[in-house]
Amino acid sequence: MFEWKKLGKVFDPKDLPASSWMKEFAQSPSVLVFRDFVRVYFCTRPSPSADGQYMSYLSYIDLSRKNLLEIIRICEHPVLDLGGLGTFDEFGTNPASIIQHEDEVRVYYAGWNRCESVPFNAAIGLAISHDAGLSFKRVGLGPVLSYSPDEPFLLGSPRIRKFGDTWYLWYVSGKKWLRTAGKPEPVYKIRMASSPDGLHWTKHGKDLLEDRLGENECQACADVMLQHGRYHMFFSYRESQDYKGKDGGYRIGYAWSDDMLTWHRCDDQAGLTVSDHGWDAEMVSYPHLFNLDGQTYMLYQGNEMGRSGMGLAQLSNPDRWSRK
Repeated sequence: MFEWKKLGKVFDPKDLPASSWMKEFAQSPSVLVFRDFVRVYFCTRPSPSADGQYMSYLSYIDLSRKNLLEIIRICEHPVLDLGGLGTFDEFGTNPASIIQHEDEVRVYYAGWNRCESVPFNAAIGLAISHDAGLSFKRVGLGPVLSYSPDEPFLLGSPRIRKFGDTWYLWYVSGKKWLRTAGKPEPVYKIRMASSPDGLHWTKHGKDLLEDRLGENECQACADVMLQHGRYHMFFSYRESQDYKGKDGGYRIGYAWSDDMLTWHRCDDQAGLTVSDHGWDAEMVSYPHLFNLDGQTYMLYQGNEMGRSGMGLAQLSNPDRWSRK
């Protein structure tokens, strides 16, 4: 089993002064490492509109490299505007994943818009920064990964990695919408696409993980690390209904693979679960792993899918990577 030491909550927009543009949620953390600090990008929301509708924006905080619980800078405005009228990302950018490429910083994100028969739809967009990640511009008005005959519903939860000369994007593909007593709920599974340049993608066309909670299990946000010749995936999973509390809410799972196409799911080895009380006592989800100064860390979001903020954990048994 992986053993994680929880270091505590890192950030919650609700702790900011009332004048802040950020009001709720710190979702989908993703890291960019600089010489003296670590920039954590995440998705956040201003106050909802009069009819209760939210919009989601990309933001960041900078953490001291010497103390990852010390915030030294807070983003003063969104670093990526929402899309225009009728675009796929008109109402939100969430989740998101950051990667450095030569002199660029790229963000792959799920853009979503509102629908009539179901609450939303989503596709995956790309924006690029040429000022070290302080601002981003889209590569175009449309997504870089969208619906297709075998993936007819929402696409989202991108996580980007580059191994060798190949780019890999893990994402979720909607399988169906469930009619419920309330609003319709989506069912989605983790899939993968690859690319020679991070722009033009080939979908591999298969669900990567077996279900543990039945066919309507929702899986999301697969973050993959390569260690000692083996690929390690940490991801989120939950029930498709009644998931906003502790019983059916998100948990963090784990799987491993030697070829990135055949995955062996071993959730009992993930090693990080809900706390006995507090901001992450009901759910933990959307893990992001990064290496820093010889240590491995995991950022994750807490209760109510990040409404209670995001936290940090440190891997206590790094020799676990080398165990077959």
